[in-house]
Amino acid sequence: MKLTVIASLILSNLFFAQTAVPDDYKKIPDILDTTEYLYPFIVPDKAFGYWRVLTNDTDPDKAVIYESQMPDFMTINEPFPEKGFFQKCVGNNCFSYILACKKERSVYFSSEQQLRDFIGTVDNLPEAILLAQTYGFSIDTSNKLSGSYKMEDKHIYLYVSKSKDCPEIKESYFIKINRKTGKLESKNNGIYFKSENCNTSTQTVPK
Repeated sequence: MKLTVIASLILSNLFFAQTAVPDDYKKIPDILDTTEYLYPFIVPDKAFGYWRVLTNDTDPDKAVIYESQMPDFMTINEPFPEKGFFQKCVGNNCFSYILACKKERSVYFSSEQQLRDFIGTVDNLPEAILLAQTYGFSIDTSNKLSGSYKMEDKHIYLYVSKSKDCPEIKESYFIKINRKTGKLESKNNGIYFKSENCNTSTQTVPK
């Protein structure tokens, strides 16, 4: 039994030595691990007179997460869709969606794929993080293996995380995003954190 544990520790150390983040990667700013702070950086792929990001909160004053500058003559008061992106529970204030105005008509973006379409060309790091989140990845800035990036003209490279609960396990992923097409490629780097505790409060609703 002791030999098994020792062998596992040796293999673990060898693994992490091989997956060290290259020196030319920068740390993702802590503030960008909060989804709500990413929306203001979206540069939509198409021209919209106005758009805003909302949750399905029944209180209109609490529903708006972000809104672009709204013309004085325009008002939008639409009911929220039945489902949206980043679903975290069932009921009130459980998912997000985008309501945009194009040629005086309302347009919904209410799925992960539609959010990708809305973003279109990946113009900056926050857009790249949002795109990664639509595929179930997240940012954990406490570790280089889950919170680092490098930007080039054609691609953005990220080290991100995926988590599982009971017990909590975090896996590192290396992803490559084509800035023009939004195409994402990923590679699993293995587990970088494991807890003996079982926390059910962070579990999300399965899609």
